[in-house]
Amino acid sequence: MRILKMLQIKPLCVCEITDILQLAASTVSQHLSILKKEGFILEDREGKWVNYLINQRPGDQRISAILSSLDFWIGDNQLIDTDKQKVKVVDRYKVCGL
Repeated sequence: MRILKMLQIKPLCVCEITDILQLAASTVSQHLSILKKEGFILEDREGKWVNYLINQRPGDQRISAILSSLDFWIGDNQLIDTDKQKVKVVDRYKVCGL
């Protein structure tokens, strides 16, 4: 849920997501893989970057319903609010070691 809420703000690479969540890259990659497989997110390759973004047109209406109701279910969570602030300032050039 935290990843989905972050991606509502802007597309992010795995390094940025890992930095914000403070989890191992392998853990974040597993979560991203599941979200992608189930149709919640998409990958967008941009040069050496792989950006993850919300799937605006999922094939499954249930996915659309879940995505559209995220704000209702977890909109006022302190952890989510902290993540949102971090998304606004995360710098991929610093956190990805490039």
